[in-house]
Amino acid sequence: MNGLATGAHRTDGGWRPPALLAAVLLAMALLLGVDLATDRAQHATGLMHLLVEGIGAVAALGAAAWVVLALRSQRAEVRRLAGDLAASRDEARRWQGEASELLRGLSQAIDQQFDRWGLSPAEREIALLLLKGLSTREIGALRETREATVRQQAQGIYKKGGLLGRAELSAFFLEDLLVPKEQEAFTSIRPAPRGQ
Repeated sequence: MNGLATGAHRTDGGWRPPALLAAVLLAMALLLGVDLATDRAQHATGLMHLLVEGIGAVAALGAAAWVVLALRSQRAEVRRLAGDLAASRDEARRWQGEASELLRGLSQAIDQQFDRWGLSPAEREIALLLLKGLSTREIGALRETREATVRQQAQGIYKKGGLLGRAELSAFFLEDLLVPKEQEAFTSIRPAPRGQ
């Protein structure tokens, strides 16, 4: 038997309840159908009983068919999403491979600027995490320190860099990366950091 009929199809490491539900509904429809046929053959029950069992069998069969169709649709969507994810991962690997030398250069340039600002090792780590977009709460949890401590260290980073805050910290390092080459001459809008 296939995974759909047994409910044993695994995509996330566990049993698939919808497949099991479809199998139970199908079994119920079959049992009601058999009971309906034997009752009718033996003339053992009245018309109302046969009607109720018939409706139950049709409803169970319809529900089982609906669950099976929903599962097929869900599997198709999972396959599509898995394909999209694989394509995105391939694209990210390709980009990282193409940009690895540039990223190493950017990393060195960031380190050199941190040296010029005189950042401590803790401040350097926090500045990098801020550049990656983590919140002060997330940084505190990651570094196992209080959020208030992270905020205080971030303020020290901004002061040493002559920056007003996180936006200026990000812009200091990333602004020129986002400008197409032909527009570089027209986009020197970043103010010079204070204190340098």
